[in-house]
Amino acid sequence: MSQTNSFSIKSTIEFQFRTSKIRDISYKSFLPEFTKLQTKRSEVIMEKKNNNSLIFNIKCNDITAFRASINEIISFGKVIDNTSRIVDIS
Repeated sequence: MSQTNSFSIKSTIEFQFRTSKIRDISYKSFLPEFTKLQTKRSEVIMEKKNNNSLIFNIKCNDITAFRASINEIISFGKVIDNTSRIVDIS
């Protein structure tokens, strides 16, 4: 028996960068991983904004898919943070 949820989850995460150059490098770095976030249970849209930020719009059908999407985005953020500490890309 197929069970459908009576709700969906929507969220937005914004990463703000010092410069558009760092934002663009981060955007290009995440693109290969981005396709893993698109599943039957979740949809994530990533967009660059003029205020040097990356926006992740998340829509999921269940809490497990939402958590997986959030974890992937947070892991990406950690990689960016750790890399920027090692390499001066400004």
